[in-house]
This record gives sequence, C-alpha cells and structure tokens, in this order.
Amino acid sequence: MSRLLIRGGTVVNADQKFVADVYCEDGIIKQVAPNITQPSQCEVVDATGKLVMPGGIDTHTHMQLPFMGTVAVDDFYSGTRAAVAGGTTMILDFVLGSKGVSLLDAFEQWRGWADPKVVCDYSFHVGVTWWSEQVGRDMKKLADEKGVNSFKMFLAYKGVFQLTDGELLEAFRACGEIGALAQVHAENGDVIHDQSQRMIDLGITGPEGHEMCRPEAVEGEATARACVLAHQVNCPLYVVHVMSRSAAEAVLAAKSKGCIVFGEPIAASLGTDGTHYCHHDWRHAAAHVMGPPLRPDKGTPEYLMNLLASGSLDCTGTDNCTFNANQKAMGRDDFRKIPNGVNGVEDRLSVIWEKGVHSGKMDACRFVAVTSTTAARIFNLYPRKGVIAPGSDADIVVWDPEASRTISAKTHHQAVDFNIFEGMTCHGVALVTISRGKVVYDHGKLSVVRGAGRFIPRQPYSTVVYDTIKRREETLAPKKVDREPYSGPVWTKDGDIMVGAAAERSEAQETPTKEGPPESKITPSDSAAKREAPGGGKPSSRVLRPPGGGGSGIFFG
Repeated sequence: MSRLLIRGGTVVNADQKFVADVYCEDGIIKQVAPNITQPSQCEVVDATGKLVMPGGIDTHTHMQLPFMGTVAVDDFYSGTRAAVAGGTTMILDFVLGSKGVSLLDAFEQWRGWADPKVVCDYSFHVGVTWWSEQVGRDMKKLADEKGVNSFKMFLAYKGVFQLTDGELLEAFRACGEIGALAQVHAENGDVIHDQSQRMIDLGITGPEGHEMCRPEAVEGEATARACVLAHQVNCPLYVVHVMSRSAAEAVLAAKSKGCIVFGEPIAASLGTDGTHYCHHDWRHAAAHVMGPPLRPDKGTPEYLMNLLASGSLDCTGTDNCTFNANQKAMGRDDFRKIPNGVNGVEDRLSVIWEKGVHSGKMDACRFVAVTSTTAARIFNLYPRKGVIAPGSDADIVVWDPEASRTISAKTHHQAVDFNIFEGMTCHGVALVTISRGKVVYDHGKLSVVRGAGRFIPRQPYSTVVYDTIKRREETLAPKKVDREPYSGPVWTKDGDIMVGAAAERSEAQETPTKEGPPESKITPSDSAAKREAPGGGKPSSRVLRPPGGGGSGIFFG
C-alpha cells in the first residue's frame, strides 16, 4: 500500500478554497481535513503556504501525430513527461485516422502507441475524417465499448480531413444518438484552399502567407456555421482552439440563442499573437505556424482571457503538436508545406496563471475550473478527476503562486527545439506534481515511469452536456398541427377546378412519373384553332383559375 500526506496547504477547488491536509492511499484521495494524523510508512509533502489544486487536464493534444508528411516530435512519453513538469496530470489526445481507415482500427493503433509510454493518465477523442454508415456504427461501438464520448470533425484541411456540410450533419446526428459530444475544427477549408493558392500566385511563400490565407473571418464563419448545423439536429458542440475574436463572438452568439456550445481557447491564443509571422527570421516565424493561426491583433489574447475569466469561454487546452526546425523547413519555399503545430503542454498552467490570475482577471478557483474541473465535467471525468475530495484520483499539483520562472526552450522538458513563449516570465509555478498518488515531479526533478499512466474510459451522456439536450427532445420536439382536412377547390394540371369528392378521386387517379410532366392533351388542330380568332383578330383565351389567383378575367396576348 502506498501512502501520501500533503500537509499544511490551502486546498483550491473550483467552488471554494480552505486550509486542509490531503491524505491519499493507493492513488485515491481518502481524507481532506485539517491536522490529519500521519499514518506509518507515509510519504509527506510539505505544502505550507502553498496552494493544493487538482492536477491540470489538457483537453487538446496531438502526441506523435503523423501529419503533413512527418510525425510530431513530442511522443506520448516526452509529451506527458513535460505535462507533469508543468502541473498537468491528464491529457486528452486525438485519434486521427486517414480517410477510409476504420475508426476502431485507428483507435487501437493509437492505444498501442500511447499505453507503453504515458507517464500520466490520458484519454482519447476520435476524429471523424470521412463519413459512411460504417463510420456511424464505429462511433457507436467506440462510445458503448471503448470509453470514447467525444468525436472531432473538421471544416478545414480540404482533401485530407474536411467534411461537407451534409456529412457534418450526419456526424452531428450520430453524436446525438449515442450521447457523445461533437467537436469541430472550425475554418472554411474551401476559402483557405482558394486563398492559399492566391498567396502563392502573388509570390507570398513565407509563413506570413499562412495567416493571410486564413483570416479570422474564415474562422468566425465556420464556427457560426458549425453552431447552426449542430443546433439543427439538437447536438451539443465543442469548438476546439478558439483563436480569434470572430470565433469567440460566434460561440457567444450561439450560446445567447440557447445553443449548447462550449468554447476552448488554448495556451497559444491566450499567451501570444500572430505578429510573429512577420518576423524576419524564417525559423522564428515558421515555429508559430498552426491552424487556425495566431491572430496579428495584439489585443486578441487579452480579449479571449477576459471571456475565459467571465465564463463566456469554458476550458483550456494547448493543441500541443510539435515539430522541430528541420521538419518546419519542409515548407521553406511554400508555407502550405510547413507542418502546423506549436508547443504548450508544459507551460499552459503558468501562462494562464500569469495572464489570468496574476493580472487580476480571475481568482484561483476560476483558474482551477478552466484548467481542470470544467473539462472533467464536460468530458464525464468528474468527480474522478478535477476535484480534491475523498474518492477522487490523487492527481494533484502543489502550486507556488509567488514563485516565478522564465520560459525557454533551453530549460523546458519537451522534445521540440523551440518554444513560442520564449522569454516570458510567469508568476505561478508547479512545485510538486502527484499522479496516481505518486510524486512524479518535485522542485525541478522528474521521477516518471514509462507506461505508468492509464487510459481513462469516459461514459457517454455527460450530465453537464446532455441534461438540457434530453429535456429539449422531450419538450421542444416539432409537433404537427391537428386540423380538419382541406375540402375546398383544388387546381389540377389540366387547369380545371374540382371540389370535394371529385378532387379526391382525381388525385387518386393521378400517377406522376419520373420521366417528366404529363404530355399535353392539346392536339395540333386544337392549337391551330385557338390561334384562329373569329374575325381575324387576335385570339383570346378565358382562364378559369390562373395560378396564384381566384379571378376569371380575360388575358390578352
């Protein structure tokens, strides 16, 4: 039996903070109370004067992702190792199989990559990168048997991941039927495809072209469209990596209309901006290339942080998908070939504390909510994760709100050779990280074991997501209007008017064909006769009931 006692700290949950000790056995929190008696053979962590918080949950990572002709350099070992060094104790990664590949096969492939390497707990979202009835069946099996309750669809990456609007509707409907949360990468892939070629034609081949061909209006339009489509089939929606004012405003507008929508800003969009794309050092500029891109408006990070602090946006991830300089250089002559992705899994908590708490925009409880608890609730991990309480997993970070550190690629624990937050001084530092009841990071020293983390299955129908959806299905479902059958006159294709039983008999006798409209019953002689008006004048015809009117006037040709 393993025993751990965290003594003397201030416990911070999303709803309250209080001074207490935290006692853990075999990876589970057993007691939270002041002055707990130390059991025998118990490891003690002194948290006096420090904050004791639930470990971070990164909602959005891509470890060792095969993408754009290469593979992300941070794998499930180096990526989760860096995560715990920054206070994150669980990641939600993405299974992204190629078009035509079974979702079940892709899921098992990713499990095979992750299980032997992860040093902390993890789970998977699954990408729907193509559509068929078989994909729908795979989604149901993943939800029912494999512990997947979230599926990601792309409105971008034309020819690779992008779905049509019709396919999105089918995927959203499938999510609703199995109690899963639909996620979207929201950018208009058709516009990007067109405008990226335009940039190349104009001779713009550098990293700046990446943002120019996908301005924030393209993100905003796709976000709004995804919200509309999901709402039409009563499907809850989660917008990943909200990067711009336009996308955030689309999320807020949908929420204000009653749509069940969640918005996820990421460490990059909260901590830096897109002015780096115009940097004269190509490597520096290329290192910031990601999709959607960072925005050149320097006020965007603060704008998004304000929305996050106020509750208008919900929780945070990183979109951690890292590529070294030589990999980014695949696009040295064409920005379209630069692998998209940046770091963040290690620095997310410090960046959000600096920009959110230290700046006075949010308190420590809101910090816990946006970095851990809300994600646990949305993805049906709560109260196993996201809270310090008896019965919860002992995933904990001891946090020093007064300490500071300067972020640098020279000192970070990730495998990537660049850090987009280079030189940023952050107040708020993870001193000790505890995963599954074991100290894995202690004042700068890592003590991790490959494969020590576990896959955490997530059940469908999260109450935070689906309670409202179920109620709407019961109370707001479309209903027919009961009325007496119509018994008035009915216009027929022959131009005659029938009333009552005669109209019903006529309709029953009509048998429309697929070949086209019925042949005219007017013979050539009839037509000639009608053209010959008495007295040699212009012919006239009496119309009994012209379409759209009930009069019987005379039409003159």
